[in-house]
Amino acid sequence: MINTLLMAGAQGGGNPITQFIPLILIIVVFYFFMIRPQLKKSKDQKKFRENIAKGDKIVTIGGIHGKIVEVQEKTFLIEVEGGHKLKIEKSAVSMDSSSLIGAEPK
Repeated sequence: MINTLLMAGAQGGGNPITQFIPLILIIVVFYFFMIRPQLKKSKDQKKFRENIAKGDKIVTIGGIHGKIVEVQEKTFLIEVEGGHKLKIEKSAVSMDSSSLIGAEPK
């Protein structure tokens, strides 16, 4: 009986593409729910960092609050409390936190 079941499964006279449909569907779901939103978020962050200008208030990924004093190609010079200036990479600016600075408290 077991031999009959194994032989019937081994013959598989169906279309081989139908066997790959679940795998293709999983890849499509991963793309639309994980990869695509991450790419969109990355583009938005890059656009945000490119549009930062002198005088804007920012928050870094590390939580440092400051005001942009000088914009360079890959870095910002920010002024923090006490008049100290820090040179930070553009990639260290947090998009989410900096948008909260200008928002009014509820």
